[in-house]
Amino acid sequence: MSLAHHLLSCLAGDRLRRLLPAAHARAVINEALPDLFLANLILRGYSKLGRLRDARRMFGEMPHRNLVSWGSAISMYAQHGREGDAIELFSAFRRASGEAPNEFLLASALRACAQSRAVSFGEQVHGDAVKLGMVGNVYVGTALINLYAKAGCIDSAMLVFDSLPVKNPVTWTAVITGYSQIGQGGVALELFAKMGLDGVRPDRFVLASAVSACSALGFLNGGREIHGYAYRTAADADASVVNALIDLYCKCSSLSLARKLFDCMENRNLVSWTTMIAGYMKNSFDVEAMDMFWQLSRAGWQPDAFACTSILNSCGSLAAIWQGRQVHAHAIKANLEFDEYVKNSLIDMYAKCERLSEARAVFEALVEDDAISYNAMIEGYARLGDLTGAVEVFSKMRYCSLKPSLLTFVSLLGVSSSQSDIELSKQIHGLIVKSGTSLDLYAGSALIDVYSKFSLVDDAKLVFSLMDNRDMVIWNAMIFGLAQNEQGEEAVKLFNQLRFSGLTPNEFTFVALVTVASTLASMFHGQQFHAQIIKAGMDSNPRVSNALVDMYAKCGFIKEGRLLFDSALGKDVICWNSMISTYAQHGHAEEALHVFGMMRGNGVEPNYVTFVGVLSACSHAGLTDEGLHHFHSMKTKYAIEPGTEHYASVVNLFGRSGKLQAAKEFIERMPVEPAAAVWRSLLSACHLFGNVEIGSYATEMALLADPTDSGPSVVMSNIYSSKGLWVDAQKLRRGMDCAGVVKEPGYSYGLR
Repeated sequence: MSLAHHLLSCLAGDRLRRLLPAAHARAVINEALPDLFLANLILRGYSKLGRLRDARRMFGEMPHRNLVSWGSAISMYAQHGREGDAIELFSAFRRASGEAPNEFLLASALRACAQSRAVSFGEQVHGDAVKLGMVGNVYVGTALINLYAKAGCIDSAMLVFDSLPVKNPVTWTAVITGYSQIGQGGVALELFAKMGLDGVRPDRFVLASAVSACSALGFLNGGREIHGYAYRTAADADASVVNALIDLYCKCSSLSLARKLFDCMENRNLVSWTTMIAGYMKNSFDVEAMDMFWQLSRAGWQPDAFACTSILNSCGSLAAIWQGRQVHAHAIKANLEFDEYVKNSLIDMYAKCERLSEARAVFEALVEDDAISYNAMIEGYARLGDLTGAVEVFSKMRYCSLKPSLLTFVSLLGVSSSQSDIELSKQIHGLIVKSGTSLDLYAGSALIDVYSKFSLVDDAKLVFSLMDNRDMVIWNAMIFGLAQNEQGEEAVKLFNQLRFSGLTPNEFTFVALVTVASTLASMFHGQQFHAQIIKAGMDSNPRVSNALVDMYAKCGFIKEGRLLFDSALGKDVICWNSMISTYAQHGHAEEALHVFGMMRGNGVEPNYVTFVGVLSACSHAGLTDEGLHHFHSMKTKYAIEPGTEHYASVVNLFGRSGKLQAAKEFIERMPVEPAAAVWRSLLSACHLFGNVEIGSYATEMALLADPTDSGPSVVMSNIYSSKGLWVDAQKLRRGMDCAGVVKEPGYSYGLR
């Protein structure tokens, strides 16, 4: 057997790595390299083994080269990620060779252009193909389609596609993938259907591309049909097809199907693991994502940047700092810590775990500044309400001449709003305008929220009017803004505009509207909104039902509110508080305390507002001991620090039972400075029982706490009058006149 034939048989077997160097040496010794067929075989062998340096040296030593030689070398570089070298070699061929390139040479050069996104050079090669009449060749045409599709020039890709007389599965894959990648999954699936009608049997690459198109569209049924076809043709054994199906099921929230496919895979690869981990993470199954990540490591796989990014997101969501640090350590060992996505995920994870110093350390270690890292750091500070840190990083970002994105501004607006810094919010708005960036939905809703919070409703309305494409978040933000600024009628008008806009109100819209009815104490509006809620099928939504209970309660319709309360699903603490407060305010103390008992029985943790209602109920019922028990349990059992309302309620509790001295001593033992409201509660009790001595003291202390309030003086004057102490009453009123204190009409301090 000749050396060439012996080498040719090795190319298709496993002996190539062992025999190729010996064959090369033998060819040199026998001076057989001028044999172009043998030289090309050796070149192909080195290329197949990935020994690029030996292949290039062999290519350089060849005394003669033909199209096969040039094509093998160019194809080798393109296949091994050396696209620049492939393009450079093709340029050298055009300069040095007198021969016209064949279809394989053109296809290899175009493949290198596609991989490196060298569209301009690819167009030159396209020109060569046109001159040579090879545009209709299936290999050249497919390579051109792949080039234009990957570059996003889908119209150019389709022109080439339509001109091809013959199309193979690779051709269809290129154009279907191209449409899928630019978000036109519908067109991709239409082409997939047309491919079947043309009698071309889809291969595994086409099937994977079609499934990806279904994923982009969230088209679960279409993906399942392709899954069925893959099963019937045994293509479901291919890892790329199964990985695409796992991704589809994850994106369509069918995680059980995705996991079943994953568990049945015999040839899992790293993409299989990372797709499943990312699927769990994106569907907020963070514990499952973390469990699978550790399984991946135990199975001997090396997690890549994509897997690390996904699991760091889950660590942040769970505030799992220990696991997050382990992933960070792995990223350092695997030399992934400087990957753009990994480093930003690390900053985000540490920030979510409230470890800003560690987040900042990752940020400061950045080799190159980029806007995404700055945004991650600013968002971290913003999430924890650290206005100073967020502004400092933003200032550094501008100093580095990095252009802030709308995400940057949204984070800054959030923290400036939470810290009640309206001036900074206005400056940020000015910077958005100055940057020439159009307001997106997130920035627009953030500005409406900020301006509404600071009662700058006209500014919020202006932002709303400038938004061309409003989604439900924008409408809801504006309706909420009007509602919280006591512009209920305007909110109702805006809701009517929303109904004509073609958008469908969601639960947040109805919560805002029911809040309007509560604020207006308008059962007319409340019942209208309730009817629309029932019509929209949202009456069982926990947020909506909680708001309805609160609305009926505040409008004084206690029985209706209780019926809704009893039928509500997923009652939150606000819902329970509404029912307790309503009963307490309307003098139904026993019912209020009974609901409080039910609340604890259902495992709902009471909060600050809960105890305001409970103590008020105990006060109305004269349950002094029980009220004091609940007051002391706030700190000892629930770790809630009592506030002015609670202290005032306890004073009311003592006062209603006539224990005025005990009330006075309670105030004097308070761990904080008593507010005027606390002294006014004691004064109300003194008025009820006609206690001049303690009443006079309470008046003095109330005026010291709030000298502008005329109420205590008026109540004390009435106490003097009720006891026949007309001289003292007159003296007090003269003192009010001299001090310029004006009695506010229709204002009184009755016991609650």
